[in-house]
Amino acid sequence: MQKVVAVLGGGIGGLSACHHLSKSPNVSKIVLLERSGRCGGWLSSIRRDDGAVFEQGPRGVRPAGAVGRNTLNMVSELGLESEILPVTKDHVASKNRFLYVKGQLHKMPSGPGGVVRTIPPFSRPIIQSVLKEILIRKGTEEDESVHAFVSRRLGSELANIAIDSLCRGVFAGDSRQLSVRSCFPLLYEAERSRGSIVLGMLMGSGKSTEGPVESVFLSFLHYATIFTHCSLPSQHTLIESRFYSNFCVFFFKPELASVLPPAAQPLLEELRAIALVTVAVVNLEYEGFILPVTGFGHLVPSSEDPGLLGVVYDSVPFPQHNRSGGLTTRLTVMMGGAWFEQTFGHPDSVTKQTLLDRATQAVTSHLGVNSQPVWSYVGLLKNCIPQYHLGHWKRLEKMRQYISNHNLPLTLAGASYDGVSVNDVIFSGRTAAEGLIGKT
Repeated sequence: MQKVVAVLGGGIGGLSACHHLSKSPNVSKIVLLERSGRCGGWLSSIRRDDGAVFEQGPRGVRPAGAVGRNTLNMVSELGLESEILPVTKDHVASKNRFLYVKGQLHKMPSGPGGVVRTIPPFSRPIIQSVLKEILIRKGTEEDESVHAFVSRRLGSELANIAIDSLCRGVFAGDSRQLSVRSCFPLLYEAERSRGSIVLGMLMGSGKSTEGPVESVFLSFLHYATIFTHCSLPSQHTLIESRFYSNFCVFFFKPELASVLPPAAQPLLEELRAIALVTVAVVNLEYEGFILPVTGFGHLVPSSEDPGLLGVVYDSVPFPQHNRSGGLTTRLTVMMGGAWFEQTFGHPDSVTKQTLLDRATQAVTSHLGVNSQPVWSYVGLLKNCIPQYHLGHWKRLEKMRQYISNHNLPLTLAGASYDGVSVNDVIFSGRTAAEGLIGKT
């Protein structure tokens, strides 16, 4: 029997699901329901008439591993190869990434020299921590915070500075709350299988690929009948749909728990327990080239400034997105995350001027820029990044087991479950589609 499939949520995961469903002869119709007036989810670009482009969400993907190859394969299937802006591994944006510690920018160690020598802000060569890690006894806990895991295996300095900053850059989250098992499964599995991160990485594939490429995924839209500005299905519809074999729903956001019936209380509780954080994204444009260093950008550990996550030097990796006529520098300042309310108060009460002032102050302080931006845009991305706190893996097991036991026509996919990166979310859409109609 051919299936009619409803996809709730027109973000990148929902569009990916539509793409893979569209390739199956077993699917007769796809209906995409999106509550807002546009598709693409958190991928959102501002394109000015003078050619300048500013990203409000993810600005690139790193095509590494199986999920990265999946993204590139889909780009190829859609005929979008010519739209890719590659940033190769020898590009300055790939090689140079910075940390802002104790009021100074520090290039993150890279290459053999960066590992064997003491490079600020670290007080000793990283190789010492790496060699010591091999001798550390394997942990016995089912789960552990990212900070505790790295502190135990590599020392508190790397945990407090490098890993703290990394978690803020990827999850806008607190490494002391995030789960290593769910956020960094490769590290967790390396210790579990080999007793050491280092040995696990060496004995695994350990293959790297080229750096980020621009995200160009909104061409998926022609694969489904799309309804925007639409209300979600009623609880009655979802209850009755279980009796029809040709209807399935993909859930992409935990807030969609509001459409489930009260009878699904155990599932509701687990969905609502997935925390979300708000991020302020401030795009800035300055006349001339104003950066004291060149690279992808810099991250800020929570010990330095809890509310300021980092600054992306957009003009370095993607100069093609600068305006035509006259040299400018485009920057994006990321703020808030797990520290948003602590720093700015409730998202509904903070003003855009407050966020703009805080962002421009950071550029002045961190980069020594005394001029004012000639253009700016303040975006407030409410509840944009799910937080995989301790026990997240167990929560997923419970939710999926409940769906299976009750034969609910639902598939959980998207950033709230198995990975927050663009690649992860695209892959989750494919996995969900193949789980329904098989591989094509």
